[in-house]
Amino acid sequence: MNFQQSELTQLVAKSAKDFADKYIKPHVMEWDETQEFPLHIFKELGKLGMMGVLVPEAYGGAGLSYYEYNVIIQEISRVCGAVGLSVAAHNSLCTGHILAFGNEIQKQKYLPKLAICEWLGTWGLTEPTTGSDAGNMKTTAVKDGNDWIINGTKCWITHGKSGDVAVVICRTGDPRTKVNSTAFIVDRATQGFSAGKKENKLGMRASETTEMIFDNCRIPDANRIGEVGAGFKQSMKVLDGGRISIAALSIGIAKGAYDAAVQYAKERHQFDQPIGNFQGVSFKLADIATEIAASELLIHQACDLKIKGLSMTKEAAMAKYYASEIAVKASTEAVQIFGGNGYSKEFPVEKFYRDSKLCTIGEGTSEVQKLVISREVLRDE
Repeated sequence: MNFQQSELTQLVAKSAKDFADKYIKPHVMEWDETQEFPLHIFKELGKLGMMGVLVPEAYGGAGLSYYEYNVIIQEISRVCGAVGLSVAAHNSLCTGHILAFGNEIQKQKYLPKLAICEWLGTWGLTEPTTGSDAGNMKTTAVKDGNDWIINGTKCWITHGKSGDVAVVICRTGDPRTKVNSTAFIVDRATQGFSAGKKENKLGMRASETTEMIFDNCRIPDANRIGEVGAGFKQSMKVLDGGRISIAALSIGIAKGAYDAAVQYAKERHQFDQPIGNFQGVSFKLADIATEIAASELLIHQACDLKIKGLSMTKEAAMAKYYASEIAVKASTEAVQIFGGNGYSKEFPVEKFYRDSKLCTIGEGTSEVQKLVISREVLRDE
């Protein structure tokens, strides 16, 4: 692996950083307090190619690699994890699923508009009673002539209300049987497709999270992605790539908290000297710096394997697991370094603290990542 960022990657990172500092940073707390989903921001990111990072130029995308995708999410999340989360969900999940498994007609129809965020994408797997237990999902798709009729509810869906295009995983076989689910594309205007309640969340409050409800929602067989029964296998492949993006999101949040803590440690004085002079503070910063660096190496490894088309299930799970836990640790330590000020919304670290926890839950909890890693380790042996 080459650990030196290419000139292109550096330019993309600077573009993302400049955008985040100018257009996102001034509004971070306003959006967080009101839970406003700033759709206009994603439209602007679409114009810069950041909502179609991995989509080939032939379909109207930026045609960049996972290295550039990683730094885009990191730089945005360094300012606002909620915006970073939505960028990741649009790119990795909905757009990524169609890119990886859609047929040529589906790619030609959906990818050009998703790539510039003319259409915002959403993706539905999780349900009220089935999170990791996807084989027992209750949302069903039943064949009716040349159509499918979808019934059920998906929850914790990013862009579940505002998304124009949804990729939805539905059960098409008996519960807990193999190859029992199938992926479908559902357009927002489809009759019987609606949004349910919006979640009132601890963190990531500017990233819209709602239910998606399907009530005798009829779609043509042309909207089926791949073979009947292939939905779960497709989803696992999509989540492999998605875990890289959540790792990048995690490290962006960790870096944002770390940057704030370093600056505060230099400026805050106690006993006539900066608090960074005390080992109790400086050693915390040393630990965080080291763990962020280690996380970046894990992400880089997963990106390298993904770009080469090699298996990276274990490496993506490792990157996501470690980086997300470090995001929580880094933001927790940042709050501690700020002391009482860290508990105040007048200072930035409390938001990083609240946002970070989602990273250990979304796209597979830390416990699920350990399960994936241990299975791969034992398989290797």
